[in-house]
Amino acid sequence: MASTDGRRRAAVLGSPIAHSLSPVLHRAAYAELGLDDWSYDRFEVDEAGLPGFIQGLDSTWAGLSLTMPLKRAIIPLLDSISETASSVEAVNTVVFTDDGRRTGDNTDIPGMIAALRERGVEKTESAAVLGAGATASSALAALSEICTGPVTAYVRSRERGQEMRGWGERLGVDVRISDWAEAEQALHAPLVIATTPAGATDALTDAVPDRPGTLFDVLYEPWPTGLAAAWAARNGAVVGGLDLLVHQAVLQVEQMTGHSPAPLAAMRRAGEEALAAR
Repeated sequence: MASTDGRRRAAVLGSPIAHSLSPVLHRAAYAELGLDDWSYDRFEVDEAGLPGFIQGLDSTWAGLSLTMPLKRAIIPLLDSISETASSVEAVNTVVFTDDGRRTGDNTDIPGMIAALRERGVEKTESAAVLGAGATASSALAALSEICTGPVTAYVRSRERGQEMRGWGERLGVDVRISDWAEAEQALHAPLVIATTPAGATDALTDAVPDRPGTLFDVLYEPWPTGLAAAWAARNGAVVGGLDLLVHQAVLQVEQMTGHSPAPLAAMRRAGEEALAAR
């Protein structure tokens, strides 16, 4: 049951969590929406500590944001998850309903689609994905809705390639695997989604073509990445990690608070200011 005194709580959980921008984004939304009784915090929680944390929550709690390594660990603790979350076996959003149920969703996938749409990318004939981690599976799920042709994944190992091919089969995406040594070829795709850690794509900057398409680099710190800077210098469209973070947080705010639309502009501005201050 919801709190009877009006106080509502939400938070982001993960490990490490100290640098998460989620509190900045959600608090900006609450301020803009006039939700003075709402609070949003961050908690360092690992997989071992997650069940105990969930059990300790009272009726003031409205929802949780989840980052690594908890996106799969949370699933057995929930009453239900959305089809979107099920498609990639990852939950980044938990909402506590008034009847006490715990429901899970994944806002990363629609957040990616919304961030691309904001930059004018509604559909693409083909795409390339750099990397094969957890974010890459979300990228494939997003591409399953906007890509009409093949997706080439550039990976560092045969095992990762098999995983990506498996995700492609599950999501209905024609995934083709190439070795990371060929990653320069990815940059000629009309849409490139870079899901790799900081520094991993730095060696590709000199290979950006003269007329690049759209780059979606999921990193937001440090920003711009070397690849994003080189892309922009050649007048290519760039979507950044902050765009993804804000769009997925917008959907979280809407689900947790019931207020729609969430204030995208205010949330993005707060995120930009927080990053500039670091």
